[in-house]
Amino acid sequence: MIEYSEQILLFLVSLLANFFSALAGGGAGLIQLPALIFLGLPFGIALATHKVASVALGVGATIRHLKSSRLERRFALFILATGLPGVILGASIILQIPDRAAEIALGLLTMGLGIYSHLSPELGQTLNIKNRHKKGMLVGGVVIFMLGVLNGSLTSGTGLFVTLWLVRWFGLDYKAAVAYTLILVGIFWNGSGAITLGLLGDIHWLWIPALLAGSLIGGYFGAHVAIIKGNRLIKTTFEVVTLLIGLKLIVG
Repeated sequence: MIEYSEQILLFLVSLLANFFSALAGGGAGLIQLPALIFLGLPFGIALATHKVASVALGVGATIRHLKSSRLERRFALFILATGLPGVILGASIILQIPDRAAEIALGLLTMGLGIYSHLSPELGQTLNIKNRHKKGMLVGGVVIFMLGVLNGSLTSGTGLFVTLWLVRWFGLDYKAAVAYTLILVGIFWNGSGAITLGLLGDIHWLWIPALLAGSLIGGYFGAHVAIIKGNRLIKTTFEVVTLLIGLKLIVG
């Protein structure tokens, strides 16, 4: 039996989480995953259910970004080719290992991202493509693979790592980096993680429609605000979200 009050709550939680995620370039798990656990789902089922819903964030953001963003096809394929194997690996092992210590370490590292960005006022404000040579792509690809492992296993905020890495290593501005993250991580990385977790565990399908609707709408309007307001607002939102996610992961 469907509890309509529960569905409305799920929709609102998903809408809020994915709006800020689309604006910052990641972080929907800060609100959405703990909410699913609080409402009664075990961690593994909540994680798989969240992954499925997060795909709609990518779809909603993609619809908006494709109207104004010009993504490089070869660079996009590079992110997919290096990141997807890591996602599948991470999703395959997360249900078999305790995650508390990893969450604390990830929380500290996530907070570090926000602090680093805050202490670098001009970071990501202008497009300055770099490290596209062979060595630079190799180093960049290895890090993206490791971020894929994190994305597949510990879902809270790992898209933010991809966003900052694209800014710091490859010289993208925040607006371009967020577009790549939301489209490639949101749809393909999260989609692969959802399939892997679904095959190895369970998904709470009764809650999926409300979560998908909230993710789709929140993703679209978050991306819209990011595009209209530009790099400065995205950077500020990124820093706030990373600090909040870091605290949440550490406190538990």
